[in-house]
Amino acid sequence: MAGSSTTAGSSTTLITVAPTGAEADKSAAPALPVTLSELVVTAKESEAAGAAVIHVHIRDDAARPTLDVGRLADTVAALREGTGLIVQLSTGGAVTDSFASRLAVLDAAPDACSLTCGTVNFGDDVFANPWPFIKDLYQLTQERRVVPEFELFDLGQVATLHRLLGEFGPPAGGHAHCDLVMGVPGGMPGDVATLAAAVAALPAGASWSATGIGRTTLPVMLGALGAGGHLRVGMEDTTSFARGRPVARNAELVERAATLAGLAQRPPLAPDEARDMLGVSSRH
Repeated sequence: MAGSSTTAGSSTTLITVAPTGAEADKSAAPALPVTLSELVVTAKESEAAGAAVIHVHIRDDAARPTLDVGRLADTVAALREGTGLIVQLSTGGAVTDSFASRLAVLDAAPDACSLTCGTVNFGDDVFANPWPFIKDLYQLTQERRVVPEFELFDLGQVATLHRLLGEFGPPAGGHAHCDLVMGVPGGMPGDVATLAAAVAALPAGASWSATGIGRTTLPVMLGALGAGGHLRVGMEDTTSFARGRPVARNAELVERAATLAGLAQRPPLAPDEARDMLGVSSRH
């Protein structure tokens, strides 16, 4: 059932950086990190700026999206060696990736992964997440002890999250954390009224972050902070820092989020604190 989230009175802010994504083109956004070395530099800068989680998509040698498990495993290892960030791999990949390839992402043994709770029109494409795939992925996260972040692109996906938890029990780590992805053409709009409706529908005890795509970045960020939620920022979600001004580096998006969190008197969580909050196992 729905109820108030655990973040209603939160005194700190979890900041996730999503630096690359599967859609943006390196030629159009030169600051986009597409090589492993670029990603590690971005991760270090973002951690110093206040991020606690990195949401990871990777690219091949031609900067095209890939779910190659060897590359994913190398990425996880490099990010763990170079930072203290929680490494969260995307299981969404690109809209063209197969369900089998998306399940195999967990073979790279990340700390956490995204788990999208429904199919959504994604611009001109369809991001497919049918119920059989959702439940297979969820049960695999439980088996592998990988902490899922439930990605919600629309209010109907909140109902699917309730169904998932009701049928299969709590996630690895014992705590449900969601990310409201807002402003995608075909998904829920990035405005405060929709944010409030989505938060009110979440499972009791769940924590949540919000992501505003493109020009909804700032309205969603400010609304989330005002409602006690957490934040995801990065070049996956916007390549513009302001009208007519491209993002120079992911860390400046994290810095802005951290500054706003500080103004809200909810400073950023450190990675170790975020692990405690999300139920992610400490590194050995």
